[in-house]
Amino acid sequence: GGGATARARTRMVEAGVWADNQVLGRRYPIGCVSLEITQRCNLDCTLCYLSEHSESTKDIPLGEVYRRIEMIRLHYGAGTDVQISGGDPTLRKKDELLAIIRKIREKGLRPTLMTNGILATRELILAMTEAGLNDIAFHVDLTQERKGYATEVQLNEVRKKYIERARGIPIAVIFNTTVYDGNFREVPELVKFFRENCDVVGMCSFQLQAETGRGVLRKRAEVITLDTMVEKIEAGAGAKVSFETVRIGHPSCHRYGLTLQAAGKSFDLFDNTEFFSLLIEKTKTLELDRARPARAVVAMLKWFASNPSIFLPGFKFFAKHLWRMKGALLQSQGKVHKLSFFMQNFMDASGLEKDRVHACSFMVMTGEGPMSMCLHNAKRDEFILKPVTLESEPGKVWSPLTGKWTGEAVPESVRESSPQI
Repeated sequence: GGGATARARTRMVEAGVWADNQVLGRRYPIGCVSLEITQRCNLDCTLCYLSEHSESTKDIPLGEVYRRIEMIRLHYGAGTDVQISGGDPTLRKKDELLAIIRKIREKGLRPTLMTNGILATRELILAMTEAGLNDIAFHVDLTQERKGYATEVQLNEVRKKYIERARGIPIAVIFNTTVYDGNFREVPELVKFFRENCDVVGMCSFQLQAETGRGVLRKRAEVITLDTMVEKIEAGAGAKVSFETVRIGHPSCHRYGLTLQAAGKSFDLFDNTEFFSLLIEKTKTLELDRARPARAVVAMLKWFASNPSIFLPGFKFFAKHLWRMKGALLQSQGKVHKLSFFMQNFMDASGLEKDRVHACSFMVMTGEGPMSMCLHNAKRDEFILKPVTLESEPGKVWSPLTGKWTGEAVPESVRESSPQI
């Protein structure tokens, strides 16, 4: 873990994005790692990052999934966020999905399920939570072409159904939205919806359109940028949201803002870069439980009490915010919810930038090791079509196109080579 954090810091320095407010290389060795357990999906999105061959490939063997989980642990250490993804991971057998979640948790990692929600019943969410799931991220937007919905506002009916499925379960709930020309103008309305449901929803994440994968929509409209997305989010929040205070990897790739919601009003929490830069450095070993906000608050308060050097600036910071929120706190009888906003600016497959790939905070664990998500999407077939060998199956090769093991000797090209990047 310590070595991985040091390596991340070196990458940030080499990419020219190291700063006092940079969390990669200081608090975390990586933002998250995607673990793709299937290439199958029950939707056909117009902006799909999968390849034309994805539906033809079989689910990788459970032993290979476990091996990749171990690789994540070895590369990045305990506490790493692992996104169980695909395709849609709920298409794997239930017992296998639960076993994967348990294995991730056993390794000291934090599992998140990435799903379109179609098969994510409350019963399954409860079972996954019992197995150790930390977060669930529902992806809902117009690019999925769900029948009967012509606008994002209409799709709130689906989002509301998913929110109710997760209500009361000790799990962090996230919503993902792909932003393109067809829904860009509706972003403020989406933000308002998430604010209205912030008692369950803790984060809304917006992925900007990229020309990659098998999707039929290609070039992104020039009006859709990280800066114009800030304007749309702030319009929906009814308040300024500071997206420059905390840096996660390359600033051209991500933006992150955090608000407190009380009595229908938004309050920007990241409005003091100097204080948060100090906090990031001082709390780099502090673990907070996203799924249980009350525990996270108690842990933070205990930490402040045991760190007198930051107690005074912390007291001033929070006293200022409490005073600013006093009217809303009285109106809401002290009820406050956290709602964070995240933006992911994926690169086109034909427009990868070396420094952004080098400073990537969003990796995919392949059979050969971790790979930048954007680079992986650009070269997906080189990874998903490669045969698998396992120590538990000596002398055998698993074919991703047939899903079968052969008893033939392992070809040298399979045993020794890796995709040329």
